[in-house]
Amino acid sequence: MKHLHLQSKMPQFLIFLAVVLLSTSYFTPGFAFQEQAFTEYKGAVYDANDKTPLTFADITLEDTNMSTISNTEGEFLLKVPNALLNKSITVSFLGYAKKDIALSHLANTPEVYLTESASKLTEVKINAPKNALALVKATLNKKGENYIDAQNIMTAFYRETIKKRRKNASLAEAVVEIYKQPYSSAKQDKVRLIKARKSVDYSRLDTLTLKLQGGPFSTLYVDMIKYNEFIFSFEDLKKYEFAFASPTQINNQQVYVVNFKQKPEITEPLYYGKLYIDTDNYALVSAVFNLNVNDQVEASKLFIKKKPLNAKVLPTEAAYRVDYKTHNGKWHYRYSNVQLAFKINWKAKLFNSKYTLNSEMAITDWEENNRKFTTKKETFRPSMILSEKASGFSDPNFWGEYNIIEPEKSIKSAIKKISKQLAKS
Repeated sequence: MKHLHLQSKMPQFLIFLAVVLLSTSYFTPGFAFQEQAFTEYKGAVYDANDKTPLTFADITLEDTNMSTISNTEGEFLLKVPNALLNKSITVSFLGYAKKDIALSHLANTPEVYLTESASKLTEVKINAPKNALALVKATLNKKGENYIDAQNIMTAFYRETIKKRRKNASLAEAVVEIYKQPYSSAKQDKVRLIKARKSVDYSRLDTLTLKLQGGPFSTLYVDMIKYNEFIFSFEDLKKYEFAFASPTQINNQQVYVVNFKQKPEITEPLYYGKLYIDTDNYALVSAVFNLNVNDQVEASKLFIKKKPLNAKVLPTEAAYRVDYKTHNGKWHYRYSNVQLAFKINWKAKLFNSKYTLNSEMAITDWEENNRKFTTKKETFRPSMILSEKASGFSDPNFWGEYNIIEPEKSIKSAIKKISKQLAKS
């Protein structure tokens, strides 16, 4: 068996593409990707000013927990039960005014344009940071002060999905415990796998299967306060340009908005995006960013570790999001999402293959607790592959009455539904 190994810039965040012989699928038809009585709505979210796509915009169906998010091209897909077709969706994005759109209107006008929502800050707050770079440095320097300073054990719901073009090919879900270390500590977070399941349709993958090494770590490492060296270390800050955008509000809290991108003279693929920083204590509230993959050949070197000689693998998208939450005056990691897309060009083949990998994790509960693993066998290590540790969809009561969480829907929309079931697990 030949292997195509892909590695991201973040250490130990690996994607494995394995060339396999076509085999009998153990995908469970009618379970994870079951046809239901629903209507699909496709759309795209853009900035109203410069028409750029908005990645990770939230799309929520009125009066329900059903939601999804946009991809790196701003596109989204929402499946709506036919009994709810008279409702509207709410489209929102950090720093932008929300927009409500009737499904009947969306069907004819799928493009959604959002306008930046600027907040006026007091003169004292406006003058607080000397410049955007100084604010970012202050944010990184204050992680020991603003973020949890003791081990917290967090329960989380993690999911990774793989699509070939727009068709679902693989799904893995897990309940995990995260032993979240103090932000001021150099200790790495640990993960314990509580329960996991998977479903794969090899017929949709042709002769290529994708496996994400590290599972929950792929999203945990997006915590750029705990692991800022993976995004930009203090040494890397000089390679970036930082600039203030219009301040805004998140959950009624005023935040600075900082745009960042690599300097023009820097040729290596780095990140670009937005940081949302609390105006009171300089804590990072959220970050949405991408890896610059304009130079696909150079960017591919950050991912490819080993590949078949007859394949050329080029990354086309690499988008990341992380959100934080405050509790008892201390901030902590709450949610993250990673979207990666690759184009596989095969020699002697006319058409290429396109694959999209999405992984996301949301914290459902947490408590300050210094408990340790009883054995090393309990630890899920960054070198492990979740889909190899997970069983099939054999337990019909895995999520209780909410057994189906469709991959098109953000897991954040599922948390309220499955929190009780997670607690039982």
